[in-house]
Amino acid sequence: MTGRTDHSLLRRIRGGEQDAATALYVRYAQRLQALAKAKTSPALAARIDPEDVVQSVFRTFFRRASEGHYDVPEGDELWKLFLVISLNKIRTLAGFHRAAKRDVSSTVGLEHSEPALAAHTGSQEEALRTLEMIIDETLGDLPEAQREMIRLRIEGHGVTEIADTTRRSKRSVERVLQQFRNRLGRLVLEEQGDDAAHS
Repeated sequence: MTGRTDHSLLRRIRGGEQDAATALYVRYAQRLQALAKAKTSPALAARIDPEDVVQSVFRTFFRRASEGHYDVPEGDELWKLFLVISLNKIRTLAGFHRAAKRDVSSTVGLEHSEPALAAHTGSQEEALRTLEMIIDETLGDLPEAQREMIRLRIEGHGVTEIADTTRRSKRSVERVLQQFRNRLGRLVLEEQGDDAAHS
């Protein structure tokens, strides 16, 4: 498959050939990962994993391609499309971490950030509503003890206070919160990636 054009691989992907999808991934994954790393600011590098961006780009692409939404003329490459999807995902995730103190590790609860949101655009308000929905859905999949830790953190309680309240070690609390942040970040990429692909 390595000698096939992007046009040929895309046509084969639509026909359900997994080898074609693998070949396209191998062709662009490393390049996309380098792009994601280069376009992520140092301040956000600890929160945005380039590999997560790459995986999300390909999930969006393969899903949309199978539905017939993408095309590439013979002789052209898909790089420009991958570039647009990747940059949109990176901007979306960066905005998620920066705007309106939405990070669940913040000491400000979601309810306290509502006045600040009044000055933001409608798209940011919609993003917050989406985030709240994702948080609720994600919490529903967790054990009650972990849900309690995360709820307390969102309400603004510190790690030590959460550990005392839930009778767990600080290390356990920090691990649960970090795992939740990582999972939430991936879900936000997935949720916003479809919108980015349509833009």
